[in-house]
Amino acid sequence: MIGFDEVLRQCRIERVELVAWIEREWVLPAREGADYAFSETDLARIEMICDLRRDLEIDEEALSVILPLIDQVYGLRASLRRIGAAIAALPEPARTQLRDELRRAAGRQRR
Repeated sequence: MIGFDEVLRQCRIERVELVAWIEREWVLPAREGADYAFSETDLARIEMICDLRRDLEIDEEALSVILPLIDQVYGLRASLRRIGAAIAALPEPARTQLRDELRRAAGRQRR
């Protein structure tokens, strides 16, 4: 876990900025007493927010829309990984049947 001041140094952001992001729940660090403890995942999210704000010049209002969409994409990816693992665990006949049905469904969508 990484402390608050270390995050400020590593990410080169102002205290008021990070506090605002926590208040908006853009970053959800753990609490250790009165202090925050940031995981590597939190740090990566902070760096992504910095990139969006600084490099792409996305304002806070737009970020309030973009961040939940990014979270949805990551959630969908995790779900697809779980589904893929479950499919891989199926016996071959079931996998073949599922693959055939998916192809049929894709063909119906194209029409």
